[in-house]
Order: sequence, then C-alpha cells, then structure tokens
Amino acid sequence: MADPTDNIGKLGNASKRLTRRLLLIGENRVELLVVEALEERDRLVRAIVLALAAATTGLLAGISLSAAVVVLGWPYSPLGVLLALGGFYTVVGIVLCRRINALLRERRPFADSLDQLKKDRACLEKILE
Repeated sequence: MADPTDNIGKLGNASKRLTRRLLLIGENRVELLVVEALEERDRLVRAIVLALAAATTGLLAGISLSAAVVVLGWPYSPLGVLLALGGFYTVVGIVLCRRINALLRERRPFADSLDQLKKDRACLEKILE
C-alpha cells in the first residue's frame, strides 16, 4: 500500500512544477507586454516626428501658395479670394482630422498581449475543469 507521505511528496512536487510553469507563463507575458509597449512608443515617436515635419513643410507651402493666390486674385475680388482660401483650409483641416482619428482607431495597443492572456485563461479553465 502507498505511504501517505509519498502522496504528499508527489503533490508537493506537482504543485512546485505547476507554480514554476505559471511563473514562466507570467514572465513570458510580461516580456511580450514590454516588447509591445516599446513598439508602441517607437511608433508614436515616429508618428509625432513625421507629423511635425509634415506640418512645418505644409505650413510653409500653404503660406507661399496663399500669398501667391491673394496677390493674383486681389485685383478681381479681395474678399472672394480670402473666403475661398478660408473654405479650402477648413475642408482640408476636416479631412486631416478624420484621417488622424481613423489612424488612431486602426490598431488597439497591446492587442497581442490581451489575446494571449485570453488564450491562457481559456487553457487554464480547460485544464482545471
């Protein structure tokens, strides 16, 4: 007949193995989260730098073209030229704001980590049933 202390020892070893595996899974998930956080930070920094460069060059081009249009159209209708430019810039601003919102909604941050955690939970629930 099996000795009760052997069963307790086996149970202790099994719980140690389970604890080690859970810690290893947790460590892997934290590493994945850190990698995704770094990727998101890099993506955000690149987007900010590109946006600033685009805004700067766009502003300079817009000022130059606006000045040229105003100079060319001033003899015909000064108010009409200024209203047309204002309307044009308003439409462009609205289009750009919509594109920025679409870009921000395009990808959920940490989606891979959340999906992996859901898979881990489902696997653990299946094992513990």
